[in-house]
Amino acid sequence: MSVRKNIAIIGGGPAGLRAAEVAAAGGAEVTLYDGMPSVGRKFLVAGKSGLNLTNGEDIAEFFSKYSGENLPDEQWQSVLRGFDNKHLREWASGLGVETFVASSGKVFPAPVDGSIKAAPLLRRWILRLREMGVTFKTKHCWVGMVNVANATQKEGAVASTESGLVFMHQNERVTYQHDAVILALGGGSWPRTGSDGHWLSTLSELGIATTPLTAANCGWQTPWPAPVIEEAEGLPLKNIILSAGESARRGELVVTKYGLEGGPIYRLGPAIKALAEPHVKIDFKPDTSHEELVAKMGAVKRNYVREARRRWKLDAATCSLLKYLPDRGPWTSSAQLAREVKCCHIPLVSPRPIEEAISSAGGIRWQELDENFMLKKLSGVFVAGEMIDWEAPTGGYLLQACFATGSHAAAAALHTTHRF
Repeated sequence: MSVRKNIAIIGGGPAGLRAAEVAAAGGAEVTLYDGMPSVGRKFLVAGKSGLNLTNGEDIAEFFSKYSGENLPDEQWQSVLRGFDNKHLREWASGLGVETFVASSGKVFPAPVDGSIKAAPLLRRWILRLREMGVTFKTKHCWVGMVNVANATQKEGAVASTESGLVFMHQNERVTYQHDAVILALGGGSWPRTGSDGHWLSTLSELGIATTPLTAANCGWQTPWPAPVIEEAEGLPLKNIILSAGESARRGELVVTKYGLEGGPIYRLGPAIKALAEPHVKIDFKPDTSHEELVAKMGAVKRNYVREARRRWKLDAATCSLLKYLPDRGPWTSSAQLAREVKCCHIPLVSPRPIEEAISSAGGIRWQELDENFMLKKLSGVFVAGEMIDWEAPTGGYLLQACFATGSHAAAAALHTTHRF
């Protein structure tokens, strides 16, 4: 009679929950550990403004959305194809949650009581996992791996001279053994949900090389003059094209007291970081040429910004920037102002703190992993989700990669012969 494989999942976010589901479906005895009192907290936060599960574009288009130091393109494409956006929509449907593709391409669950939230899906998902036999151990913070010879046997633990997983639980150290472990502890954004990057030091002690976690999909700071903050804070810059280096994005930004927020600057994060001096350029009138702008001003010879607001239909935030940005003006001609409107240079200082970011970049370096996402230095230890050094924009790409990597790592863990 064959013995069921005993697999530990550490981390109860989307990658960890999906890994638990795949492992349990493969016949394993699965225990999921999480440091918080309940699982799926980051998933719930992500769904507060509408749960963007994935994107409806062709999977081939997905690949260009991901970046990371030494990201292995062929392997990454194989992982995403293994559990792509169609699989994810079918998975949601299997939970009784139908999805739809919005005009933006983003895929959302069908509204429940008029709102698109994560909670109904998460409840059904956890119920399914419990029905599959997954055991949940919350308030278990993973702190490392040790030799557990002569350790006191606890539920699910076996005295052995081999390595064990060590957790802090209710101010006590507890040790458990499993045949394999999948680490899915998330990145460093939204630490209040438990995704705080504490595992970086733990893995460093185990000899695993990592890249520091940095903020991704976040706003950027710039020292606005006081009048800009007074006039424009909270106002949108509508229908603009934002560029950084050779990359450009169209959309809307919001002026904040510390800088800029919005989809285009989130998308351009990697391009901005690659610049020797971080900055962006804004085309406030992307559908109107410089010559057309000048022509619309006619014979205007003064009050250029005031006239431009009316004749060029500039929003209030744009006009504030044109009036008060340092080292600009005084405007002496329509042509001079038009050049600024078509290419306004905004110097940036730094991204917002990682605690505020939607996601993080950095993590376990790719050279530490084999093709199955197993750590080469720790046989039987697999990783999934944002712990790995990949980065993606919002729009469904983050969750898609978490589901895909969780699926991939769990499928591989089912065939490991190691024991912890």
